[in-house]
Amino acid sequence: MKEQAQPGKPTRNHVLFIIALMLVVGVLHYGQYFGLPWIHTFTSSLGLSRHTADRILLLIPIIWSGYNLGFGAGLATASMALVIMVPRAIFISEMQVEALIESVGVVLTGFLACLWLETERHQRRAAVRLEMVQSDLQSNVRLLRSHQKRLSVLNAISTMLTHSMEIKQVLEIALDMVVDVMETDIALVFCQDGDPQRFILVARRGISDKFARLADGNEIGQGFNGQVTRTGAPLFIEDVSRDPRFTRAVTDEKIQTVLVVPLKVKDVVTGTLCLAQRSTRRFLPEEMELVSAIGSHLGIAIENARLYQSERFLGARYRSIFENASDAIWVHDSEGRILAANRALTRLTGYTQQDIADIESARIFKPEDLKGLKEIEGRILRNESQGDTREIRAIKKDGAEVIFELTTTVYGSDGISPGIQHIARDVTESRRAQENLRFYTQAVTKAQEEERNRIARELHDETIQQLIAVSHQLEDFTLHTPGLSPAETRLLGALRQRLTDTLEGVRRFSRDLRPPMLDDLGLISSVEWWISQLSGAEMPAVKLKVVGEVRRFAPEAELLLFRIIQEALINVRRHAHATQVEVTVEFAESKTVLIVRDNGKGFELPRLAGDLSRKGKLGLIGMDERARLLGATLSIETQPGRGTTVVIEVPGGK
Repeated sequence: MKEQAQPGKPTRNHVLFIIALMLVVGVLHYGQYFGLPWIHTFTSSLGLSRHTADRILLLIPIIWSGYNLGFGAGLATASMALVIMVPRAIFISEMQVEALIESVGVVLTGFLACLWLETERHQRRAAVRLEMVQSDLQSNVRLLRSHQKRLSVLNAISTMLTHSMEIKQVLEIALDMVVDVMETDIALVFCQDGDPQRFILVARRGISDKFARLADGNEIGQGFNGQVTRTGAPLFIEDVSRDPRFTRAVTDEKIQTVLVVPLKVKDVVTGTLCLAQRSTRRFLPEEMELVSAIGSHLGIAIENARLYQSERFLGARYRSIFENASDAIWVHDSEGRILAANRALTRLTGYTQQDIADIESARIFKPEDLKGLKEIEGRILRNESQGDTREIRAIKKDGAEVIFELTTTVYGSDGISPGIQHIARDVTESRRAQENLRFYTQAVTKAQEEERNRIARELHDETIQQLIAVSHQLEDFTLHTPGLSPAETRLLGALRQRLTDTLEGVRRFSRDLRPPMLDDLGLISSVEWWISQLSGAEMPAVKLKVVGEVRRFAPEAELLLFRIIQEALINVRRHAHATQVEVTVEFAESKTVLIVRDNGKGFELPRLAGDLSRKGKLGLIGMDERARLLGATLSIETQPGRGTTVVIEVPGGK
């Protein structure tokens, strides 16, 4: 039954029918006054008087209108009926009161009929709405149950993934859930395992061993796995018998329907999840979404399990390296409590593992070195430094002092309270050997300078004097010996000239061994003299710059500084091929700085000082040892093609 008249032709028909009925009733009501006497005879023959029949007939259009066009139309029709009946009841009828009562009764009856019909219509509408709400509710309940089922499955898989990091266990449990929830016959998981060009069958349910062997190891790009890998989208085939990508083995396994979804990690397909049915089945969109979601979870789970196994393997390797390292390694928190330590620390310090667990890291070091170490640790914890390597003195359990080469770094990551990791190597014997070697080198250098000084004095006091005496004797012999032939005179003159040249060479050699003006005029004058001696074709003019008030050093100190500058300039002449050379001597209040700078070809400075001797840089080694004898620091800045700068910094007023 219709709730209300529909627009268009059916509505016009209802209106025309109502108008026609109203006209008919109007003609019956007033026909005798329009020359139709038979109408009165017709109504009288029905046994009704006072036009009761035609008034009752007006109920038909009123009820028809209310039923088909609604309560408003019925009320309007009742009003028109009243308009038709009232003139006759008032002006024509002989029984006006009865006529009016009948007219009002007809209208009231029609009104009540329309009201009842409207009430019925509302009830029907309410019933229809109730059925629709009930249907929607049932649909929502089914949808809710479906979503609840999906969520429960995904939640179960997620929970399982968070509690298990074993790939085999993850896949076995996941496939059981998928088969149970999707009510499918076959479930397969393919992954890239080892060979990035092949898919390996890593888990299966519902297939024979023969089919498993045939499906395992397919190359990527082939079959349904290849299509899913290329597109990254699910693949659904309702009837595999019509698809050429499926082999005879699929037919032998009686597979009819296949659904394949990708396993993804960061939008990269790493495998596939395949569901198959031995009967024709159409997977609903929400079922395909559920399987796709499970596939995404499985892809992440497999990747996490692999990462976990890799980290566990690396952790075991690190633990093995940590325990068996020859260097001492330990970790302590920001409060200094030791959290972990290897066996090498017990060997180096003499403490047992129990002792180490009960003490703070700071107890191992000497108090005077601890302040600097704490500052380093603070900078590392504040991310102001990545780490530090230095030598530091430590105290063993028995009170003996050892020297550590200590590397300090941060330990920890995001979400973990950071700590400090120390790696210590016992360099006590090495440093003692270096100190002994340095002491020996210094002794040799000092003995060398003393020997140079002795030889210079002997040359000056003996050799040069003897040569001068011989020269004078030759001169006297030539002048006071009569009868010498011209040839003999020339020979004696040549001998005397050669003796003079030899004398000058010995004097120059003596000055090279120890400049005589070093004791009399000091360092600056000696450097000026040496610069003048170097001037020549192989050496550009050297510029000497003196800054500050010149002061004297102890004789031994001035000799060592002169030797350093001397060696630096000799290196420039031999190797640098420079066009500009500058020597700067800066006298400050608390130190003196000597700088020898050139714009020559430079060289690659070895990373370790021990490599200098292997590379033939013996002059640099001598300069460094002389600086150490002096208590000064020597630094060298050089790069290939960028020149070389040698800086000697002498503290105090030595």
